[in-house]
Amino acid sequence: MTLTLGDKPIDLQEIIKVAIDREPVALSDSARERVAAARACVEEHIASGEPVYGVTTGFGVLAAVAIRPEEIDDLQRNLIISHAAGMGPLLTDEVIRAAMLLRAVSLVAGHSGIRQETLDLLIAMLNRNVIPLVPSQGSVGSSGDLAPLSHIVLGMIGMGECRFDGREMDAAEALAAAGLKPVRLTAKEGLALVNGTQIMTAIAALAAVRARRLADLADIAGAATLEAVRGRSDAFDERLHINRPHQGQIISASNIRKLISDSKLVDSIPERMQDAYSLRTMPQVHGASRDAIDYVIRTLEIEANSVTDNPLIFPDSNDVISGGNFHGQPVALASDFLGIAVAELGSISERRINRMVDGSYPHLPMFVTPSPGLNSGLMVPHYLAAALVSENKGLAHPNSVDSIPTSANQEDHNSMGTIAARNAEQIVTNVELVVAVEIMVAAQALEFSDGKRLGKGTAEAYRLVRRAVTALEGDRYLRPDLEALRSAVVSDAFVAGVSEAVGELL
Repeated sequence: MTLTLGDKPIDLQEIIKVAIDREPVALSDSARERVAAARACVEEHIASGEPVYGVTTGFGVLAAVAIRPEEIDDLQRNLIISHAAGMGPLLTDEVIRAAMLLRAVSLVAGHSGIRQETLDLLIAMLNRNVIPLVPSQGSVGSSGDLAPLSHIVLGMIGMGECRFDGREMDAAEALAAAGLKPVRLTAKEGLALVNGTQIMTAIAALAAVRARRLADLADIAGAATLEAVRGRSDAFDERLHINRPHQGQIISASNIRKLISDSKLVDSIPERMQDAYSLRTMPQVHGASRDAIDYVIRTLEIEANSVTDNPLIFPDSNDVISGGNFHGQPVALASDFLGIAVAELGSISERRINRMVDGSYPHLPMFVTPSPGLNSGLMVPHYLAAALVSENKGLAHPNSVDSIPTSANQEDHNSMGTIAARNAEQIVTNVELVVAVEIMVAAQALEFSDGKRLGKGTAEAYRLVRRAVTALEGDRYLRPDLEALRSAVVSDAFVAGVSEAVGELL
């Protein structure tokens, strides 16, 4: 399959196909026509001699500085080499591929003024997997992701470093190895390529897709815990939830009912009137996070299809308009919300883990291990979950409420959206492990089920867990178990297998 850009909006699943599965990308004829029209408009304005921001003037607070015609190309090159000043750990290839795709989507709208040959190089690098090395730190999230996007464009002009064929090398060498030539940027092109929100959107988009899967995993883990502690099912009765009709809450309650259907463990202790909140309010907590994640996904899909550089070119009216579409506030707020929503899935999961290991249920030994005392069992996996949940509390502090002025106070309000997206992605990574720990502990606790039948969905979850790790009969080195189980449960195959057993989770 090939993703053709320019005729319709893209969604997050298409971003995943290009970023992770390396689906190739092409441009539609209508996209090429729009790009050509916008470029002709740029050329016309240059010929007229009128001042155009970032084309015949400097950038930011230097917008009042006129650029001579013979210096226009140098202006664009200087923009890239001066702005490629990021530092810190490198962003993943998947994030960079997503950002390159999103940059192309923005450019094919025909409001950026880039030349076709420059856009073609960006697409060719994506298709041949020539990936510029991009540091993760340096963006304040307004005027776009200037520093990290500049590192991508640095590769396009044959400078900096790229990864190709599994090796890191000079960008010029990587382009040559892929059969490509660097481009010489001309008027407006450097600005069109670096003025945008594509880095923060790429990070947040990949994290949001994982978060959506995490919402299903949280329901699966919670249902397994409910069975392991022999909890009650009445808190998931549909009649409760249609009287508080938040969509996510209704979905989570429905999922848990499906997962525990036919269970002989749930409701097996009639004298227990109510379960603790971490069990009883799973639909309310998981559901609120579901709704938040869905909001984030809708916001990111709008941003993914937006034109976010400056100024914008309008060929129909021959206008060039300066504005602020590069400001990352929509993505910053969504990323903060994503981090908070996912952190809560981890927080309630840790509380359920604690209930299984603390010895408060008569049928479960301390730390769900035979011979507690001699064995520590799953004591320290709970510590791991607690540590990750605590770490998330700091990461979830909203970055979008911060702003530090830059560019000599011309850019006096910044979104910090890229930091918010990076923190949200780390929270997702942490909570994937927390939920994997819960599923691991629940599976171990179900070893003490006295042979009672599990629910349709939880039985399949238990089977898939045991394919990855064996039951704990005594203490052993647990890190390999944790790695194996995390890999297993965060795969699409785990949720798909459980979903198939119950007739599809919502």
